[in-house]
Amino acid sequence: MSTHRRALGLDGEAVAAGWYERNGYVVCDRNWRCRDGELDIIAERDRHLVICEVKTRSSTRYGSGAAAVDWRKQRTIRAVTAAYLRQRTGSAPASIRFDVAVVTPGAHGYGIEVIEHAF
Repeated sequence: MSTHRRALGLDGEAVAAGWYERNGYVVCDRNWRCRDGELDIIAERDRHLVICEVKTRSSTRYGSGAAAVDWRKQRTIRAVTAAYLRQRTGSAPASIRFDVAVVTPGAHGYGIEVIEHAF
């Protein structure tokens, strides 16, 4: 992956993490990895866990960021979430929600669209 694309992705994840924090969530983890894959953002509010896949796109040339989270990606995210829950300490979450955050750079900073309950 090019340095520019990696930097764009990191910026997008920071924007998305900020969105969750501004909306009352605690960001528990970012870029949590196991052998099955990675979770971009893990946030929690009132014992409700949110797993967020962040897609940062500089254009829609190759489709929307949300469209990139197809059934295969969803399956992977669910499997990685199961691994995360197995190693998690403390009480079990009351619920788990899967979101997709689409981040796009613009003339005045980044725009974000968070699709709650995306899958």
